[in-house]
Amino acid sequence: MDRNLALEFVRVTEAAALGAAKWMGLGNDKAADQAAVDYMRKAFSAITFDGTVVIGEGERDEAPMLYIGEKIGKGEGPKLDIAIDPLEGTTLTAQGRANAISVVAAAPRGHFLNAPDTYMKKIAVGPGAAGAIDINAPVKDNVRAVAKKLCRDVDKITVVILDRPRHADIIREVREAGARICLIQDGDVAAAVATAFPRDSEIDLLLGIGGAPEGVLAAAALQCLGGDMQGQLKPRNDEEVQRAHQMGVKNIDKVFTINELARGDDIMFAATGVTNGSFLKGVRLTADGAMTHSVVMRSKTGTIRYIEAHHKFAKKPVY
Repeated sequence: MDRNLALEFVRVTEAAALGAAKWMGLGNDKAADQAAVDYMRKAFSAITFDGTVVIGEGERDEAPMLYIGEKIGKGEGPKLDIAIDPLEGTTLTAQGRANAISVVAAAPRGHFLNAPDTYMKKIAVGPGAAGAIDINAPVKDNVRAVAKKLCRDVDKITVVILDRPRHADIIREVREAGARICLIQDGDVAAAVATAFPRDSEIDLLLGIGGAPEGVLAAAALQCLGGDMQGQLKPRNDEEVQRAHQMGVKNIDKVFTINELARGDDIMFAATGVTNGSFLKGVRLTADGAMTHSVVMRSKTGTIRYIEAHHKFAKKPVY
């Protein structure tokens, strides 16, 4: 993949973040999400590549833009699969809470799991604890294994978990193991990525059930960062089971490794903060425009670049 595309995709996440930020704290999550989708789609249309959305805003009948299977880009140049979340954290944005981001991941065709829009059980760690996790092991065993790999006591380990009733047992088991917990309202892509930046986020391990598409995005980021992740689909009904089968998942109970979720050494991941978070600052409006804070990573080189952009709307209006 041409490394120059990395900067192009940062412009895409910047555009989506700028669109969504207009709705920060206004209580309208649907408007914030639609703005992010609209801005992202327009930004994609200016890039020379032949892209197919494999993780998107739903299926064609459910999403008017950026649906699974949609062709994006100018239709010329490298053929890439694209995983997106124009606004991860719609409720966070609407309520003005932390950790909302705009995300794009890209890879050669066939390198991302075609994940259905269902739930996924996940476990994720940064590079320091790679190889220490087992999604089928008891929670206490994973916590202790991560602590051992990081050469720390268990009470110095912090586990991030979505604050949901379904996670009551996990929360109890983490506490019984003696580890600390960070409960989040939404945004488990950002939370998974934060495990690779423990000095900034103080997060070492992600556990719990979240969206399957977000699991693929998190795996793409952790591939670039040298982290580790496992996922297992958790369909809510027979319809979702059938949809998974139609998308190529033969065994619903299969545990997917990070290499099966996002395969290869040619993955690119870009994200821009919408609201302030654990590893990215949010959009900050200025007198003549806005400032954005983004990160772009490539698995081939392991390079991580942070980009702080100053947008002058008089010279380059937002889409």
